[in-house]
Order: sequence, then structure tokens, then C-alpha cells
Amino acid sequence: MQHRTLGTGLTVSAIGLGAMGMSQSYGPGPDRDANIALLRAAVERGVTFFDTAEVYGPFVNEELVGEALEPFRGEVVIATKFGFAFDADGRQAGLSSRPDNIRRVADASLRRLRVEAIDLFYQHRVDPDVPIEDVAGAVKELIEAGKVRHFGLSEAAAGTIRRAHAVQPVTAVQNEYSLWWRRPEAEVIPACAELGIGLVPYSPLGKGFLTGTITKDTEFTAGDIRTSIPRFDAEARDANQALVDLLGTVAQRKDATPAQIALAWLLARQPWIVPIPGTRRLERLDENIAAADVDLTAEDLREIEDALAEIDIQGERYPEHLERLTNR
Repeated sequence: MQHRTLGTGLTVSAIGLGAMGMSQSYGPGPDRDANIALLRAAVERGVTFFDTAEVYGPFVNEELVGEALEPFRGEVVIATKFGFAFDADGRQAGLSSRPDNIRRVADASLRRLRVEAIDLFYQHRVDPDVPIEDVAGAVKELIEAGKVRHFGLSEAAAGTIRRAHAVQPVTAVQNEYSLWWRRPEAEVIPACAELGIGLVPYSPLGKGFLTGTITKDTEFTAGDIRTSIPRFDAEARDANQALVDLLGTVAQRKDATPAQIALAWLLARQPWIVPIPGTRRLERLDENIAAADVDLTAEDLREIEDALAEIDIQGERYPEHLERLTNR
């Protein structure tokens, strides 16, 4: 597995693994033992970068990742996130990036992850009620205390990134970014390039759509987040098939899969971009990892860019109430 550097010194595998789907969002999946086996199989295949968050579950995803990766302490990089509040029953109850909450989350995440320091600690969503300077300052104190190694932001606007970076250098920004969601190219990616910050795209395969395995006739199971996402309406899926067809054309020529072309396109954008596709299946893990070996030439990239210019992606990426939490 190739490696890349986020920020000024966090070295990770060129492709990471997002663990969220093992605990939520995509309906029933494999049991705990199977998920642990998959996480460990990823390490055996050279993946060193794993992504989780306290809100995934909540809490159980960090516990899963902590148990699975405990034997590899010091060999892998684990990213987790703070920024939500929870009620007495452990249910999500809005945003909270107050410094006291950040400190509490850090201590709880350290226990669940079974580590002495959090490698990369992201603010999950920007809290409009807490100045970003206070957030960055709280994480800076955690870094000085040895509880956190690197600071990150997720779905933050370029201006917010700059303000945070002035207080505590930001190592990575995690945003949705893929062939069918390119808004970060307008302001966030230029800011990352200017400040020396890595970009970690989540949903790099469009929540599965860019794999080519989802059609307008696909029926999602109960509890699958895609049932609430406008971009996954049957009509939108039908309209967006043109993008999958494009990937299929390139994939056939490169002896690859559509998913591998989508990931290789991200890797070709910048040397400091590290996608974190999620999966619960070993064959998909192997497919995703192999994308790091797909070489897209300048001609391939021009062909994709020219074709994309003719495709009008249909449907919003989030319901309105979730989209309001982004780009702040």
C-alpha cells in the first residue's frame, strides 16, 4: 500500500477505511465478530488509516474500532470526532463544541478506542454557538496534554478553516468529495492547498452509487440512510446513471471497476487527498484497496472531465436539515 502525508506530518495509507457503516446508516449488517475480522483484514492488507466517531452508534463504533485495532496499537492511525450533544438516554441532541464537552469527549473516546492518544481529532460539524477559535484552542490544550496528536475539521467552510488554523494548525479536513459531489473544489480544496492541510473525502463512492451496483430499481432495506436522501430517489438514480456509465467505460479500458476509477480519480487530484471508503464486505475492501494501483493518465482524466461537463447530477446530497449543518 502506498502512503500519503496529511498536513505536515501525519503519514497514512493512500486509502483508508471508514467504519461508520458497521454500526449505522446502511441497515442490518455483519455481526461484531465479522466486523472486527474485516478491520483486522484491512490492517493485514496495508491499510493504516481508520475513521470513526462518538456519534456513530452512538459510541459503539468507537468501541468496535478500539477492540479490533488494539493489537495494532502504534501501527495504525485512528481518527475520531467530537461535536454533538446527547441526552440522558444517549440519543443525539444537537451540536456541542463547548471546550468542556470537547475535553469530556476526548477522555471518553480514549477509553473506547483503547489508546493513549487520539491520532486525529475532528470537529464533526461546526457549532455556530461556539467560536471556532475556542474550539481550536481546546484541541490545542489537548495536544499539549498529550491526549490528541492532530486537529481536524469536518464539513467546515474555507473561512472557518483559516480561522481555526491560525490558532492550532489543522492537519486534515474531512468533507464529502467525489465525482458526484465536487463543491469542495470551489473554496475548501484551494484553502487546504494554501495552508498545507490534507483532505479526507468521505463517501468517495457516493454512498455506493458509484460502484455501479445500484440502479433505479434497487430497493433499500429499513434503516438505510439512502431512503431519506433526495439523490437516491428512483428518478434521480435513473438520471445519474450517466455518471456510472462513464465510469464503466473508463473501467473497461483500464481493466478495473467503476469504484476503482472513482477512487483513482480522487487520488489523482492531489497527493494529499486520502479517501476513506466504507465497507462491510471483504471483497469490497480488496476492490477499494486495489484502486491505489490504478493509474489514470492525463488523457484519462481529461476524458472524465469532459464527460462530466455534460452530466447534470440530479438530487440533493442530504435532506435540508442535514445540509444546513455543513459549509459553516
